[in-house]
Formats: sequence, C-alpha cells, structure tokens
Amino acid sequence: MSNPEFPTTYQPLEISRLDYAYDRPGTMPGHLHLSADAPPAELVLIDYDCNSSTRATISEPAKIKEYLKTHTVSWIDVLGLGNMATWDALSSIFNLHQMLVEDVVNVPQRPKIEHYQDQVLIIAIMVVLNPTRTGFSKEQVSLVLGKNYLLTIQEEPEEDCFHGVRQRIEIDRGIIRKQGADYLAYCLLDAIVDGFFPVLEYYGELIEDLESEVMIRPNRSTLEKIYKVRRELLTIRRAIWPQRDAINSLIRDGSDLISSEVQVYLRDCYDHTVQVMDMVETYRELATGLMDVYLSAVSNKMNEIMKSLTVVSVIFIPLTFIAGVYGMNFDGSKSPLNMPELGWYWGYPLCLALMVITAASLIFFFWKRGWFKSSI
Repeated sequence: MSNPEFPTTYQPLEISRLDYAYDRPGTMPGHLHLSADAPPAELVLIDYDCNSSTRATISEPAKIKEYLKTHTVSWIDVLGLGNMATWDALSSIFNLHQMLVEDVVNVPQRPKIEHYQDQVLIIAIMVVLNPTRTGFSKEQVSLVLGKNYLLTIQEEPEEDCFHGVRQRIEIDRGIIRKQGADYLAYCLLDAIVDGFFPVLEYYGELIEDLESEVMIRPNRSTLEKIYKVRRELLTIRRAIWPQRDAINSLIRDGSDLISSEVQVYLRDCYDHTVQVMDMVETYRELATGLMDVYLSAVSNKMNEIMKSLTVVSVIFIPLTFIAGVYGMNFDGSKSPLNMPELGWYWGYPLCLALMVITAASLIFFFWKRGWFKSSI
C-alpha cells in the first residue's frame, strides 16, 4: 500500500550520460583499467557436493587449485575488482583469456554471453534496492562457468542478491547440491533477475504517491520527481533489455557446459526477464501519463487564476468608468451640461450606491453563470 504522503527522503539515482566504458582509440586489446593502488579482491570459496559443503575466505589464490582437482562444485566469489596481482593469479589458475578478463574488469559492459574454449562468460547487471528504500544501486556481475567450477566477479562487495543461494547450499535445500556448476550459474542468474522485482515494486509505490501529489498539490518539485523516476526506469530498462537477449542467446545457442535439464530452468529465467520488461514499460507509460496529468492540472490551475482575475477586472471596469467620469470635475456653474450631479446634495452617496449596485449585479450575473465554481 502506498503512503498518503510522498516520501521526503526520496533521493534519485544519479545517472551518467554514458552507461558503458570505452577505451581510447588505439588502446591495446586486453588492457585493464585498474588503479595502481587498488586493494586486492576478497575471495570467498563455497565448495560442495551432495554430501557436504564448505565455505571459506581464501587469502592466497593458489589455494583454489586444491579444490579444482576434486569432483565437487567450487564457487569462487570475487568481491571487488581487485588489482593486477589478483588477476594475474586468477588468470593463471583458471586459464582465463585476456579478452575475458578485459570484459570482467573494465566495467560497465553490456550484458552478453561469450563462449571460450572450455568456459562461458556471462555478464549481467544486478540491481539492489537500497536498505533505506530511497533508490537502488546497480553493478556488473560476471560469471565464468567451467566444468566443475563457477567464478563470479562482483563490482561492489557490499551488497548482492545471492544470500538465498548461499543459504540453500549451506542447509541443502532444494536440488542445488545435487546438480553441477551449470545449475549454480542458473540459480545466480535467476537471483539477479528476481532482484529487479523489489526495485520495480518500490517504483510502483512511488508512482502511486506521485499520482496523489499530482492531483492534490502539484508543484515544480512534482515535475522534477516524475522526470527523475522516468530516467531511473530508463536505466532499469537499459539493464534488463540486453540481459533478456543474453539469456535467450544462451538458451538458443547452448553450450557443452550446460545440460539440457538446466536449459529448461533457463527458459523460466527468460520468462522472468520478459515480466520485468513488461513491468518497466508499464511504469514508464504511467510516469509519462503522470507528466501529462501534471501539465493538465497546472493548466487548469492557471485557467482558474486567469478566470478569477478576469472576474475582478470586469467588476472594477464599470466602477473605474464611473469614478473616472465623476472625477473630471467640470464646473456646473459655467454650463448646465457640465455634470449637474456635482451640485446635488445626495450626489456623492448616489454615486457610491450606483457603484455598489453595478458591482453586485455583475457578481450575481457571474454567480448564476457558475463562474465562481472551481474546476479542479
């Protein structure tokens, strides 16, 4: 349910003019945009099979090799982009192509699927609703799928939507520990897509509050809020649209690393992206409609103001005419045609009475015509 009052803590998402990073012309392929003093990435390993699961923080990347030699599924979650030392070690351990590393590190990239010799790179955009419900954060998540492992790289280590997947592995809920790394990749993709729904629910409530504000008290800040909501919905649309195409490409083209059973689950994930797209388009249309309603409300309000000013002007025009005529002060003794009313004993009271009667007659006329009734 939406609040009757518009949330005063609403802070719009800042959107840059360019959504994707570009190299300078002539840059060597595989060049990484990493700061020289960047801290190393945090490596979290979850290794599991149908009997047990292990979770550990890896301080030395070389220790990952021990887990890759077993038949268990190893999920290596890289929190943060890290530095060159981190990627030199990971590239050596997983035999990563330099173009794969470039797509992972040089964020943001457009969501896509890339097939390599024995790996599949999946780049997705994850959105997470802020804890204060004042907008959302957006980051790139890269998934490198191998035979018995999944390497995930998160741009920001603070917040993600993978808590449910980690919990399912830990308590052995569902079939995740009975499946391979391809099913784990599906679960993470599904969590990323499902993360769009709470964000869109927030914008649905926001639009409801804006509808009330537009109808009750539209002002300049209302227009700014509507515009910013449309821009943020555009950001979500630009994130989910290529993501839908990437998942569809993964289903259509397939891979030796993805089983036919997981292909069925990926179709369900694709359906969720279509639902998100429909919701985004619906909310964008509602926001556009709100802008039209706002402009109509402001126009009606202006018409009411102009009508009130017109009524006041029309009432005072004949009074001004009467006062102007009797303000000419022609001497009545010089000619009988020079305003004989100036010499009357009751001339001044009669002039005021004429003004009052004229004004009252005009007010009664306008009232009978319904001009004093507000249209908003």
